[in-house]
Order: sequence, then structure tokens, then C-alpha cells
Amino acid sequence: MIRNTHIAAILGAAVIATSTYSFPQSPTATEQTGAAAQAGQAPAAGVPADQQPTKEQLAKLFDVMRIREQLQSMRQIVPSMVAQQIQSAMKQTEASLPAGTKLTPEQREAMQKVMSKYVGKAMDLYPADEMLADMTTIYQQHLSKDDVAGLIKFYSSPPGQHLLDAQPAIAKEYMPMVMGKVSERSKAMTKEMMKEISDTMPAATKPAAKPGPAKPPAE
Repeated sequence: MIRNTHIAAILGAAVIATSTYSFPQSPTATEQTGAAAQAGQAPAAGVPADQQPTKEQLAKLFDVMRIREQLQSMRQIVPSMVAQQIQSAMKQTEASLPAGTKLTPEQREAMQKVMSKYVGKAMDLYPADEMLADMTTIYQQHLSKDDVAGLIKFYSSPPGQHLLDAQPAIAKEYMPMVMGKVSERSKAMTKEMMKEISDTMPAATKPAAKPGPAKPPAE
């Protein structure tokens, strides 16, 4: 009933927003990548092996940054928010159906249960342990030991702690904004995409009629 692309966009936005919000990019990595992009070049080579932070050092950074706590906070915020977006999509789709094809209350409740189940599954597509392991590898390529030491110092300082204390409140304002914009814009984009696909497809043509039996010559 609801466009699969719309549902996928909502769930995808939830996963992406959760992961990107929990891992703010370091200025060093961002500036290096941005400068290379502006110059039309590939990003600079990674940090030399002897200057890379250890896994233990990065584990301390992630601990000071409260990454696991942030992810847990997102798990509490996102599912209900995604469910609201899907419910809104359901109502809009159902309102456009012809009379006599509306969902019964029982069907609507059953559908809500199924959707809630898969919203939970979507949040588990990228587990925290796997995310931390991936980010450890990436941070080692772009941040030096001194960079990580400086970040640990910052996040351990009063301003860093204040920023982390404010993260839950920021998330409550930021996440609905992301989800709402992605949900609304994905509907328009889906319609535009389907129209363009339809316009580029060759028009269906009827097969040529088979010639009938030859008529006898007139006498």
C-alpha cells in the first residue's frame, strides 16, 4: 500500500542520521578531504603507521565522547519518530484509495505491529560494536596520536563536557528535522523519478496485424 521507496527512505534516514550524528568528523580529516576535493585531487595519503593512534587510545576517545551513550539515546528517540513518519505515510496513502478499500482497524493494527518490528530491525543493521570497530580503522588513517590526545583533552574539558551534555537535547531537535525533511522530499523525488522513468520508456506499440488470406480475383 505504501510505496516501498518511501518506507526505505524513512528507515534509511534513521540509520544514517543515527550513525553520522554519533560520530562528528574531526576537523583534521574534514579539512584534508575538503581541500583535496576543491583542488580536484584525491585525499592525501593516510597517517604514517608509526604516528597512528592505538586502538586503546581511540577506545579512550570514544569513551570520553560517550559514543555508546549517544547511540543508546538515538535508539530511544529514533524508533518512535520513524513510526510516526510511517503512520503519517499510511494515512496519506489510505486517504487516496477508492471508497470501499480502506483498511479495517484490525488490519491497521496488524500492519503497525509489523512495521514496528522492522523499525527495530533497522536500528540493528549497524551494531554499535561494528560501528566502533569501523570508525577505529578510519580514525587511525586520518588522525595522529597527537590529534587524538588533543581531542581527548578537549572532550575531557568543561566545554567538551558541556557539548556532550547538550547532545541529547540537540538530538531531539535535530533528528525530527532530518526525518521530516527526508520523508517529505523523498515523496516528491519519488514522483519525479517515476515520471522521468515513464517518459524515457518507449511507448508500447501494437503488434502489426497478420495479413489475412488473399481474396480471389474479381470475375
